[in-house]
Amino acid sequence: MSTTPPPPLPSPSPSPCRRNPNKTLKPSSSFPKLPEFRFSKDRNQIRCELRSFEPSQKWTVDYVPGSDPIHIILKPPPALPMASSAALDSTGKSSKKVCLFYCDEMKALAERIAAESDAIELRSITWRKFEDGFPNLFISNAHGIRGQHVAFLASFSSPGVIFEQLSVIYALPKLFISSFTLVLPFFPTGTSERMEEEGDIATAFTLARILSNTPISMGGPTSLVIFDIHALQERFYFGDNVLPCFESGIPLLKNRLQQLPDSDNISIAFPDDGAWKRFHKQLQHFPTIVCAKVREGDQRIVRLKEGDPKGRHVVIVDDLVQSGGTLIECQKVLAKHGAAKVSAYVTHGIFPNRSWERFKHDNGGCPENGLTYFWITDSCPLTVKHVKNKVPFEVLSLANSIATTLQI
Repeated sequence: MSTTPPPPLPSPSPSPCRRNPNKTLKPSSSFPKLPEFRFSKDRNQIRCELRSFEPSQKWTVDYVPGSDPIHIILKPPPALPMASSAALDSTGKSSKKVCLFYCDEMKALAERIAAESDAIELRSITWRKFEDGFPNLFISNAHGIRGQHVAFLASFSSPGVIFEQLSVIYALPKLFISSFTLVLPFFPTGTSERMEEEGDIATAFTLARILSNTPISMGGPTSLVIFDIHALQERFYFGDNVLPCFESGIPLLKNRLQQLPDSDNISIAFPDDGAWKRFHKQLQHFPTIVCAKVREGDQRIVRLKEGDPKGRHVVIVDDLVQSGGTLIECQKVLAKHGAAKVSAYVTHGIFPNRSWERFKHDNGGCPENGLTYFWITDSCPLTVKHVKNKVPFEVLSLANSIATTLQI
């Protein structure tokens, strides 16, 4: 049986890519309907890019000479890395909703925190007492916070208010909440962190152990937010049930200094080496002055250790003030050495026994008479009530810093 040979295949027409590798082709029915092809020649390989109407859509085509007819495989654009995707998602991501409880002393600060973000909702606790003085407490709408992110704003201003707040702190994580954050701006026992002789009790360690026994919520360990703790080693006092988050009020001071008319003439003074160790890295772009406390007989005297205050507006920086004796002695030394103005900043203004009354205003630039400004934060709410609208005091609120931290 004879067979008829098949007709010869037609010779393939020269490829447009071979004729002119840089030629731009218009879309045809054999390719996706895209605006254009762009061909580029690289050694023995021709690369074709297909650009679509979407700027983020770029397809590549590889063609190796010698293969005829041309077989083109479209390669979709690579997926975005996870980090890039997360960055894109973060632009439209809504803020974390937080239910914020607070003790009575912190009501004003809690309201300022809530005013900083629509994602923060204030919740109330009924603070009552039985006839014997022990607390009778009630968390309103306890079922309503299930699955929610919850925070509690505490103030341990005296031993008498600690127990009732601990009762609430221990109760909230057990209400099936998504996470729990305890904000304790001032860690009150921080100055009693070590034993200098047998018999001394490090009460900072005691309080840290109490807080470390806070129950774990559904989201895991409690986040504990503290501002400018007195001794950095105290972070190691806490157990694994809490995650200490140490914040600082120094950014508030830096923002305030930038607003002063003599902001270009500021020097920072530290009353002792301890304050320098805590804060010098955050304030290193300012000229620095360091004072030192020396003992002469039965007296402790402040002396200038390094730096030149002459003609400068000098700001004394420390983490807290109690009686204020060291700050006043430091002010006098700086004035004696020619400071044009002397101001002070502490994160925690404790001022027991109304010791804030010792600080006077300089009456128009006489640093030997007093301070131009004395900045404190609202970490100690009872002090804020006393010094509000009294010169030289000025309160820098932690509200925005706390609201930001609650979003972590």
